[in-house]
Amino acid sequence: MNDHLNTQKKTVKLAKMGMLVAISVVLVTFIHIPIFPAVSFLEYDPADIPILMGTFAFGPGAGIALTIVTSVIQGTTVSAQSGAYGIIMHIIATSCLVGVAGLVYGRGKSRRRAAIGLLLGSITMVVAMFFANLVVTPLFTGLPRAVIMDLMPMIIAFNVVKAGINSFITFILYKRLSGFLKR
Repeated sequence: MNDHLNTQKKTVKLAKMGMLVAISVVLVTFIHIPIFPAVSFLEYDPADIPILMGTFAFGPGAGIALTIVTSVIQGTTVSAQSGAYGIIMHIIATSCLVGVAGLVYGRGKSRRRAAIGLLLGSITMVVAMFFANLVVTPLFTGLPRAVIMDLMPMIIAFNVVKAGINSFITFILYKRLSGFLKR
């Protein structure tokens, strides 16, 4: 009896995670907005919001799994023009955000812990993307590091805006939707 109940719970959790991946892909399909004209290839999208929600509901490991699955699906469908480069950068950025946010939130699930986790996750994402852009971007684009360094103020600002908007929306919506995810 317990094995059947555990299997059923795992199946329901997996179905909910699949739904969050699907919502993330739909969001990036319909909402992708360039924020800074000088770096129009950096587009805001709300795809991380369902991933953050899944992280808060199911833990940081689930959040990173959601990130990887979503990144691969997005990178081979709606964002195929960015290819492996986009997949890698999305995995790095979002894994940093959800991993840290999920760890902090999981140690005492409260609004305060959620806010601290989202803030620390956002900071971690911005710092990680600084280094990822210095290492990964030249490998895939052929751009010299000097050019990337010239773009870095815009790249940093973009990551601050993206992480900030997605964290804020998650903070506002999560408690309203968490009942459904935890059922």
